[in-house]
Amino acid sequence: MICADELGPVTPRTFPPAPGWSPGGHRIKAPLEYSRGADKTWVYGALRIRDGIELTFCAPSRNSDGWIRLLASVAKANRRGPIVVITDNLSSHSSWKVRQWLLRHPRIRQVFIPIKACWLNLAEGWWRLLRKAAFAGQTFADATEIAYAVAVATAQLNAHAQPWVWGRSPPQPRTLRRKFIYLL
Repeated sequence: MICADELGPVTPRTFPPAPGWSPGGHRIKAPLEYSRGADKTWVYGALRIRDGIELTFCAPSRNSDGWIRLLASVAKANRRGPIVVITDNLSSHSSWKVRQWLLRHPRIRQVFIPIKACWLNLAEGWWRLLRKAAFAGQTFADATEIAYAVAVATAQLNAHAQPWVWGRSPPQPRTLRRKFIYLL
């Protein structure tokens, strides 16, 4: 079972260097210069929940070709048995081109989650970990730097991967402080 989704758009952002301090000990006030890059990138990902391994790659747009590329990489990574891909019902996931590709690859089956229930897809939780590992506090000049950060963060997260379980683990049983034994 594979949970698949896209993250994005992720845009390169550049910030000017932080202003220094004046000789009097006050922060120098400078006009804020902030720019977003013109190019956007989308991160495609597929989480294998039985062992927590994630497949990711970046693409310049979110379309059927990118989704087919993700499905092909999932099929290549999982060589045996049927594959069930859990995903949201985006139009690029159920386009004519994707349906034709799925007909040629019968061992892959897509299951769509209900509308407004994205929390059912475990890939959403993995995106949170990826954002923290790859994007938190970083600035990127272009899409190639974003793709490199995603690849490094994915490798680091896959090194410590564990099986994913939906929901919380049960609470630990409380131990009794005192044990009273009544004899009759």
